[in-house]
Amino acid sequence: MNQKTTPTLQKNTTTPKTGEKPQSGSTPPAKKLMEQVGDALRTKHYSYRTEQTYKDWIKRYILFHNKRHPNDMGETEIRAFIAHLTAERKVAASTSNQALSAILFLYRTVLQREMKVPPDLSNASRPKRLPTVLTHAEAINIINRMHGIPRLMTKILYGSGLRIMECLRLRVKDIDFDNHQIIVRGGKGDNDRLTILPESIIPEIKHMLLDVKTLHQKDLTEGYGETILPNALDAKYTSASKEWAWQFIFPASQRSTDPLTGVIRRHHLDETVLQKNIRETAKAAGINKQVSPHTFRHSFATQLLQNGYDIRTIQELLGHKDIKTTMIYTHVLQRGGLAVKSPLDT
Repeated sequence: MNQKTTPTLQKNTTTPKTGEKPQSGSTPPAKKLMEQVGDALRTKHYSYRTEQTYKDWIKRYILFHNKRHPNDMGETEIRAFIAHLTAERKVAASTSNQALSAILFLYRTVLQREMKVPPDLSNASRPKRLPTVLTHAEAINIINRMHGIPRLMTKILYGSGLRIMECLRLRVKDIDFDNHQIIVRGGKGDNDRLTILPESIIPEIKHMLLDVKTLHQKDLTEGYGETILPNALDAKYTSASKEWAWQFIFPASQRSTDPLTGVIRRHHLDETVLQKNIRETAKAAGINKQVSPHTFRHSFATQLLQNGYDIRTIQELLGHKDIKTTMIYTHVLQRGGLAVKSPLDT
């Protein structure tokens, strides 16, 4: 199945001939399905990444059923597609849930059809997995082998418990040096929270920001210098996108064109830069664990537990909605299974 092929739908695809002007008072041509999906996602303030993911799953769903229009399909076709993903493609429960969410969004929000999904399809149970955790010595070993911006970002992940995208999306105004705290804006669930700013890395961040400011001034001089603002704030504050306080602290090396607006901006660094750097450094350090940027967030939480901090405090720092999510770290402390002392050691 060619997943890159855009399905040719039979409905809502009529457009005027080239050069033909629409007659006065005529109804403008209806938007194509994927355009409708994009509009609906943006109206509900979904991220661009989620928009691309949902569109991809909807295209796969349509292609799987030989390019039939979703209006001509329903529960039977949804069930067949999800079964194909789980039984033949062997995708994880989280992946099948994501695909189902995208398809239900299509029906309920875009096509305005109430779609009842049987309980056996809804929210496939995710198996419990213990997170990979580094000892403090292992975490420091990896960090000490790194260099430049990836090293500083990893220090923030381990020292503040941020997710990788929370780190990459940090702006100048989000770093509170006086109070030694980081303000995480629009984290998971679109919630804000406060977490700690390690005192030991404050001089590094301040030094780095001098270079970032120089780069921003260069962009402004060349007629650029804009950054993307959340929640359409650029419409309310027309000059904010060029202000220093709104700039990303980890900017990309090159300016790029916004895929939605066509505006040339400097976005934040791509996450693959840090992912690859951490993976290769951990391997070179001889650490036989599957290490990723998120591993340092897990290690942050575990170290706080080992140091005697309250589980509720750690929950707030991590931004977990449910205390049960934070409790998983009590199972990975350096005490063996369930922190039980072996009879052989008594």
